[in-house]
Amino acid sequence: MARLHDRRVVLINQDSFYHCFSDEQSANLQDYNFDHPDSFDTESLLSCVETLRKGQSVNIPDYDYKMHKKSGPGRLVNPSDVIILEGILVLHDERVRDLMNIKIFVDLDSDVRLGRRIKRDTVERGRNIQYVLDQYDKHVKPSFEEFILPSKKHADIIIPRGADNDVAIDLIVQHIRTKLGQHDLCKIYQNLFVIPSTFQLRGMHTLIRNAKTRKHDFVFYADRLIRLVVEHGLGHLPFTEKQIVTPTGSIYTGVVFCKRLCGVSIIRSGESMENALRACCKGIKIGKVLIQREGNDRQLIYEKLPKDIASRQVLLLDPVLASGDSAMEAISLLLNKGVSESNIIFLNLIAAPEGIHAVCRQYPRLKIVTSEIDAGLNEHSRVIPGMGDFGDRYFGTGANASATFLPKNKA
Repeated sequence: MARLHDRRVVLINQDSFYHCFSDEQSANLQDYNFDHPDSFDTESLLSCVETLRKGQSVNIPDYDYKMHKKSGPGRLVNPSDVIILEGILVLHDERVRDLMNIKIFVDLDSDVRLGRRIKRDTVERGRNIQYVLDQYDKHVKPSFEEFILPSKKHADIIIPRGADNDVAIDLIVQHIRTKLGQHDLCKIYQNLFVIPSTFQLRGMHTLIRNAKTRKHDFVFYADRLIRLVVEHGLGHLPFTEKQIVTPTGSIYTGVVFCKRLCGVSIIRSGESMENALRACCKGIKIGKVLIQREGNDRQLIYEKLPKDIASRQVLLLDPVLASGDSAMEAISLLLNKGVSESNIIFLNLIAAPEGIHAVCRQYPRLKIVTSEIDAGLNEHSRVIPGMGDFGDRYFGTGANASATFLPKNKA
């Protein structure tokens, strides 16, 4: 949890779901096996985890380990990026296992487990050492061998030494971050890349998606987000290794990216991304294409591209990928100009699944780089939740003033 500090992480303890004791059971604690699967209210555990996975808040019981009953109203837990479910028997029940994306078994020596149990039960739960040792011999050790140890075979990852195993924890954190950065569509299309989400990225999306955000703030945060997308897209360019000498006289082995590249913006919204591209690539050539809707079709109205574009890597710019019609018309034009499909990187801020499907199926060798994938398109083919008409909001034109802009010599 500490290493995932920039994500929303919630911890759920299986111990919170112990069955409550009756007065008769409380009088005979020494006969009760707390390490048996039947001691847990697994149905309630499943319900809570499933609710969280659906993106809904849930109330987690507060279990009093001294009274062996639920106490208070419980703890409200909000939906999170990562849910950590912890407990000695979370891998025992198949229904619980099926809810997990990663299953981990922490493998420790028996003397370490016993030592920790004695410390926890005496300090935190007010029990005497003899009671703890008797319980260990009667219930804990037999239950470990019968239920807990066999569940080890269901684990995806087995971690020896627990929290002392920094390498294992780093690998798990890295895997979680990779999964968080992957939309389900990334598993389908190997040419789709979504920038890993952070609070900074979400914060910028919150501002530019907000209908009440003023134009000045919209442009400021849109420019920041565009810069991130451009930088991420540049990371997909081909490169070669190069050794240089630093001012200290040392050798540094680095890389040099392809220098023959250009940008192509889809007028008009795509022009908002040009400044960020120029800031990252000094002196870069930028072409333009204008594609207009004619009924249900898209028609190329204007194009001005570098004459040697066929020999260049191309960064295609359009902040919103909706149906994909305009993008595919632009890509088709580039291919007709001799550009290799694998040399095209399509950059946008948000993308709808419909557009991703259309582009990736038609052009599986180009790359799409986006910062978020939205839910889909509405009946008017607008991205939902989306951010409205990006060009109108960025350039300050009203919804009814979205005229066609052409260079002066073509207007």
